[in-house]
Amino acid sequence: MLRRLLICLSAAAMVLLAFTPAASGARTDHPPGYTTKVLVRGAPIHGANGLAVDTHGRLLVASANGAQIDVVDRHSGRVLQRIGHASGVDAPDDVAVGPDGSIYWTDIQIGQVGRLAPNGTVTKQSVAMGMNPIAFSPSGRLFVAQAFFGDGLYELDPNLVKPPRVVIPDSGPAGAPWPNQLNGFDFGPDGMLYSPQPYQSRIVRINPNTGAMTVVADKLPAPPTSVEFDAHGRLYASLVDGTVIRVNPAPGSYTVFAKIHDAVLDNMTFDHHGQLYVSDSDNGAVYKVSREGDVRTLVHGGLILPGGLALTRGTTGHRSLFVANVWSLPEYNPWTGRLVSIDRQSRAGGGIVAAWSVAPFGQNVVIASWMANAVQVWDPAANKQVALYTDFAVPVNAIQFRGNLVVAALGTGSVVRQTPAGVKTTLASGLMVPSGLAATRNDLWVADQATGKVWQVVSAGTVLTHPKLVAEGLRAPEGMAVDRDGSLLVVEAGAGRVSRIDPATGHVTTVAGGLQLGLQGSSGAPPTWALSSVVVAKNGTLFVTGDVADVIYRLTPTP
Repeated sequence: MLRRLLICLSAAAMVLLAFTPAASGARTDHPPGYTTKVLVRGAPIHGANGLAVDTHGRLLVASANGAQIDVVDRHSGRVLQRIGHASGVDAPDDVAVGPDGSIYWTDIQIGQVGRLAPNGTVTKQSVAMGMNPIAFSPSGRLFVAQAFFGDGLYELDPNLVKPPRVVIPDSGPAGAPWPNQLNGFDFGPDGMLYSPQPYQSRIVRINPNTGAMTVVADKLPAPPTSVEFDAHGRLYASLVDGTVIRVNPAPGSYTVFAKIHDAVLDNMTFDHHGQLYVSDSDNGAVYKVSREGDVRTLVHGGLILPGGLALTRGTTGHRSLFVANVWSLPEYNPWTGRLVSIDRQSRAGGGIVAAWSVAPFGQNVVIASWMANAVQVWDPAANKQVALYTDFAVPVNAIQFRGNLVVAALGTGSVVRQTPAGVKTTLASGLMVPSGLAATRNDLWVADQATGKVWQVVSAGTVLTHPKLVAEGLRAPEGMAVDRDGSLLVVEAGAGRVSRIDPATGHVTTVAGGLQLGLQGSSGAPPTWALSSVVVAKNGTLFVTGDVADVIYRLTPTP
């Protein structure tokens, strides 16, 4: 279950205007001059959502953040295969296996359902925004439902050819935030569809023919995220707080079956031997629960989509490395890689917004979230919000510059400055995909991920009437930083490298290559996806996020 509302973007919101270009230098590749090591190694899966077991006995893990279905060995936990964009997979939130062995999935951000047949044929059908839970009835009927974008329930032709049959109509925009929406459902031995209603903290039974609904279990201690029946017809439910319960459908009572510490449970499935598997959406872990309720980790968790970086004063008073990790903001010791603390989205609302970039902001940090359409100033030491701004148009990045907040706004293709008094000024416009921002005391630069150009917006404290083209020909430039010598460091997400730009001549050199970054996300999201970023320590050490491998690299200068 993707628990937060995603924002789908319209290309029409991005208007390309003309800047006055200046000459830029060519690229020269030199020996790196840095030793590259992995400082932090995250999870093998970019957030674990829906689960299913295929006809080969392999565990299928849908990963909406990873834009792929991970095929996992049920015994070792090793990822055997990743089914991604090449197979039509876009943002899979749930997965199921049909009677003929076909793999089906729901693409939540684009509202489609996909099918990968045993012969490799891919079929997709558009149903409605927010396609999320998916399940087959014992007789082979296919059902899907909306979540976070609506609350409809639909029966589909398993061949994805005939039009969907509406079982429960979507209540539309007027129904937001759709408290009756369904999630991770399963069919019971009685032929009825059982589903959690997370916002109601209850489980319901639905007649798949009429849509008639009755309550099975109410007032659960935490929102349920999925339900599953075992081979004996017993009903289990996962709760968002890490609890797995066994439900007695008759009186609606339940018993705690397993408790997984510090987990955010998303979905469940049983294999053919009665073994239960449970997914964690926030850290990418997959857990194996025995028949006695004992838990062991099958796939370890950790970073799931590292984006922005901030090297600043941490919660211990020393310099720390903060990482934007979608549902969390972990803090690491930059020299040992040890996890110091972690701030999260609150289960009951609040906490950090969905974090896609982070930067120092005085004694605090500033988080930009295109997903939540928010810019948040956050105090890590107090674990509390200082300020929240929701009137920027799809903020991709945000930094502090000359005491002001500066935001790269994708929705308007612009760089916007906001003063402490709340006055907004457009510093630059006409960008296709404004991404990385970098600044000295008096100079400001922005990268355009789509055009491969870097522009200077402010020079010596003066906003340039016509931003100056500093460099071009870069491959999907994203995060940027200013090095100790005044040169610009830029992450070329499309090339898996960090490059250096001389801002005076535009000359580009390669700092480090062969980095696993530049993950391609959903087609309904910014092309930056996770904003691959770079920061510089006082001794010249560089830190870079690798979203493909879920790692943080440390690049140490060689003598």
